[in-house]
Amino acid sequence: MPPLPANDDLIVVEIPSDDEESVPPQPTSSNGKQPNSKVLEASTKLNSADPDFTRQKLDCRSFWKAGAYEIGPSSFVPAQGELEHARVHPKFLHSNATSHKWAFGAIAELLDNAVDEIQNGATYVKVDKVLNVKDNSPALLFQDDGGGMDPDGIRKCMSLGYSSKKSNTTIGQYGNGFKTSTMRLGADVIVLSRSTRSGRATQSVGLLSYTFLRLTGQDDVIVPMVDFDISNHWAEPIIYSSHNDWTTNLKTILEWSPFATKEELMMQFEDIGPHGSKVIVYNLWLNDEGIYELNFDDDNEDIKLRDEASRVSGLKVNKRTLELQSHISYRLRYSLRAYSSVLYIRKFKNFKIVLRGKPVEQFNIADELQYKQVVTYKPQLAATSNEVLVKTTIGFIKEAPDLNVSGFNVYHKNRLIRPFWKVSRDGSSVGNGVVGVLEANFIEPAHDKQDFERSSLFIRLETRMKQMVFDYWKSHCHFVGFQRRDQPPAKIKKLSHSDDQTNKLPTTGTGFQEGFTSSRPFVGPSPGSRRSYQENSSTEQSVVELSADEAVDNSIASLSIEQICEENIQLFARCEEHGQKEHELKQTVNKLEKELEETRKKCAQLAAYLESRKKQHSLMQQAGHV
Repeated sequence: MPPLPANDDLIVVEIPSDDEESVPPQPTSSNGKQPNSKVLEASTKLNSADPDFTRQKLDCRSFWKAGAYEIGPSSFVPAQGELEHARVHPKFLHSNATSHKWAFGAIAELLDNAVDEIQNGATYVKVDKVLNVKDNSPALLFQDDGGGMDPDGIRKCMSLGYSSKKSNTTIGQYGNGFKTSTMRLGADVIVLSRSTRSGRATQSVGLLSYTFLRLTGQDDVIVPMVDFDISNHWAEPIIYSSHNDWTTNLKTILEWSPFATKEELMMQFEDIGPHGSKVIVYNLWLNDEGIYELNFDDDNEDIKLRDEASRVSGLKVNKRTLELQSHISYRLRYSLRAYSSVLYIRKFKNFKIVLRGKPVEQFNIADELQYKQVVTYKPQLAATSNEVLVKTTIGFIKEAPDLNVSGFNVYHKNRLIRPFWKVSRDGSSVGNGVVGVLEANFIEPAHDKQDFERSSLFIRLETRMKQMVFDYWKSHCHFVGFQRRDQPPAKIKKLSHSDDQTNKLPTTGTGFQEGFTSSRPFVGPSPGSRRSYQENSSTEQSVVELSADEAVDNSIASLSIEQICEENIQLFARCEEHGQKEHELKQTVNKLEKELEETRKKCAQLAAYLESRKKQHSLMQQAGHV
């Protein structure tokens, strides 16, 4: 692209605080003043600052503490002729971002924005680590080749509560995810976007900097934005007010962004292509120990949550622990590659997530379940709503019964909301190893998209899932070696596919309660009979051998309430006993560690003493020879 003209202009735009749709991309101010006056106020504060002011960082770099500061005095008296209106203080950017309890939830929001661009032609989203050249610190890059944002679109993106996503298929809907997610990951973000709308090609830059707002003492949220018309193959500035505004705002962007010159800023558009967006989050947050929350060093093809990874690696390492750590239900807690692999239930056809240079391989755990069944559920919606049919795939994980992993992966509009949501009660063996996958578009997710709103529909769904687990467990638990509750203790033996297949009986389909459709095995009543179960999607078969007195008696009633209570009491007693033993072992370990440390100190003292004695002896021998 040819160099920019010398008189090109940029403009400052502030986040509007009202909730009405903004049509023209005109500069606005959340305090009701004309843009020029607010811009000049910020410019004065900048120009009077120290030359090295832009290199300063927030005193507190930990996200959960960065909002703990005193707000200075502000004037809320409107000027003559102005109407009263709400204002947005910079501190709100931080408090708004606390809706994300973990960093991966924030990253998922930015991935959602790229996935929503598939309908505009996006074929990839790239997530990578880049360097802030001003201080050589790590920054987080999100880049896609979607339709991009025109001047009006980028203003909606950088404002609060605005969303142009009206489709039933798009994930975003609240107009708040970009702000909460970027501010959760770092103190500052710069957005660069190109698009073509109605035959007009434009490129825009927007800067949302918590650092700038804090260190310049702003009491309102200012977002510098610049737009260019590139229809004629060179960047012609789009001016909304005056050239003087552009001069001030260009300086603001260059001083508080990772790019020190206008040329560096414009070069960032070269790899975007004719359309697409680039988001760079910098001044990333640190944890309480002063280390970056995001770990880029342990794996060159992954991004990990440092504290979560440390917590997992701190567990006692044995065979069972290693198996648990290798399962996707645990890896998604600290590995972005694992989390993004299960983030969307339907596999993309012409779109890929590229994490640190390597595409993410999508994974649906339903594809690996054994003894799979499909449960149909019709939620009771409002009378005016269309009828909804929800299908849940449920089965045992392939590692059952050795691995104690269970729960439902619940999606909303293709996006994972609750991973491995365990609905069975704690302390119960019912449901161990049972995993379900479903898409619940009839209930609304929370704003951070990590949970659902606790509505009556949500409660009914939770109740239904508990019933699904109970029904499935009752009829299938013995296939993987668990004891059924409605039969006396039995000697259950799993046989391989190569065992005697001459006595197999055909399978038959029976229905579960409330639309639970299945292909349950036929159980023969004769002594020594064999039953086989064959999955529709697998060639593996399991054969279970039962004697006559071990046959299923459907007339046997389930356990009484008294028996269940007694079992719970025993389980709690065992938990208390194990907890006491664990406490005693920890005390023993601490005592032994202290003794070991004291022994090491004594060894070091003895070694030093012996060394000094050797030196003295050597000196005496030398003196004797003389």
